Amino acid sequence: MDKLIITAAVTGSGPTRDDNPNIPYSPKEIADEIVRSYEAGASIAHVHVRDPKTGEPSFELEYFHEVKDRVRDRCDILLNFTSSAMHLPLDNNTMERRLAPTTLGPELCTLDIASMNMRSRVFINPPEWGPYCANITRERGVKPELECFDTGHIGLSKKLIAEGLLDKPYLFQLCMGVDSQIEATSKNLLFIVDLLPSKDAVWTGMGIGRDEFPIIAVSMINGGHVRVGFEDNVYLSKGVLAKSNAELVEKAVRLAKEFGREIAQPDDARKILRIEHKIKTT
Repeated sequence: MDKLIITAAVTGSGPTRDDNPNIPYSPKEIADEIVRSYEAGASIAHVHVRDPKTGEPSFELEYFHEVKDRVRDRCDILLNFTSSAMHLPLDNNTMERRLAPTTLGPELCTLDIASMNMRSRVFINPPEWGPYCANITRERGVKPELECFDTGHIGLSKKLIAEGLLDKPYLFQLCMGVDSQIEATSKNLLFIVDLLPSKDAVWTGMGIGRDEFPIIAVSMINGGHVRVGFEDNVYLSKGVLAKSNAELVEKAVRLAKEFGREIAQPDDARKILRIEHKIKTT
């Protein structure tokens, strides 16, 4: 098996300080959480930004820029910027705005492959979004991570592959347990993994809330990679709030060691994903 890539999704757009007082809001707080997660064993950071005062989801480019600069001054973790339009107005500029963060030079960005109900709204990802995102990110040297919340999303991803719009290896994020999408069970995870391309597929498993650690355990022992963090779960264990994303990463590292999976460093993740090293640290 490859070394285990751990992704830290440090803030997301949903959890607030009412859920856990340690949720980071400002670019500095988000960057600090990313660096702590790197020190704990994460090799990829999945990045959303917030309004620093209110904690509301934001898509301000200056916040992404500040997070990037603060992180890259301190470590070489891979940055995966969200391209989610869940909190953006839908207009003629939406798709362009979704990809604005990729102009800042992250290694990766998310590509949500299909529309779906999510929480109290519809998460719109129209048919033209996938090819548009794939083309633009290829031009910018950014690798898209295919966000798959249900089985049909694998088929849509394979269509992009068949059309030659994605470069090997194909990176899949298997998102389990989101309301109205595939349930987070070990049986479902193995079923959806079986639908992936038989060659050149790299996949990460994640579960929401109490399903976070059961799902990543199944991922680890079946050759997948894992994602943890406040975006998905704010508890370290039942009834115990995590003090930081790093605590969640540390727990994932402990599980990996029990299963005999060596932890990937950022350069290991670059090798697995065939991503050029864009930055130098001193």
